[in-house]
Parts: sequence; structure tokens; C-alpha cells
Amino acid sequence: MLLICYPKCTTCKKAEAWLREHGISYDYRDVKVQNPSEAELREWHAKSGLPLKRFFNTSGLLYKSMGLKEKLPSMPEDEQFALLATDGMLVKRPILIGPHGVLVGFREKEWEAALSRFAS
Repeated sequence: MLLICYPKCTTCKKAEAWLREHGISYDYRDVKVQNPSEAELREWHAKSGLPLKRFFNTSGLLYKSMGLKEKLPSMPEDEQFALLATDGMLVKRPILIGPHGVLVGFREKEWEAALSRFAS
């Protein structure tokens, strides 16, 4: 499994602690140092079953400074993927990529429900 995080993010730290508590091994990737590519984002989006907006860090400073709350609703999906691939700070984290799915953001109950699916 791959965990996409930002080291200073408290939610990422909680997700890491949760994974350790549950004995789940993972590879770690700093989203700021190694931003996801457009191809990766497309793949993860397809595997997640989530709306693309969930992949945006809507509480981030960059998101707010770019006025994306107003721009995203009318922005074509291809442009949204391209934009996400430009800067890791636009990407919601943590993202957990497993063999059978992708989880975006840390919600303990959601991750608990997915644990058995991801472990296989």
C-alpha cells in the first residue's frame, strides 16, 4: 500500500498512527516533494469511486488563494486533473492506495470498514 501525505499535516499523522495500530504496512510518499502525476490521479480517482472534488485540499491556502471554490464547478474534468498535478499542496491528504481501492482523507470509520478489503 502507498500512503500519500504531507509530514506537517496532523490528519496524516493520525492516519499513520492508525495504520501502525492496525499492523498495516505501507510505503510513504511526501505529496509536496513528489506530487502525484495526472495519470496517477486519474487512476486513483477511478479506483476510489469518489467525486473528483474530494481530491482537492479545499481547506488549503493555495486552493483558497486561487479561488478554486468558485472556479471548480465550471472547470472541465481534464483541466481539474491537470491542475491537481501541478502542486502537491492542492491535493487532499492523506490518500491511501491499496490493491482494491483508494481512500481520500482520513475518516476512521471509513478506513475501518475498508480494512478487510485492503488487506486482501
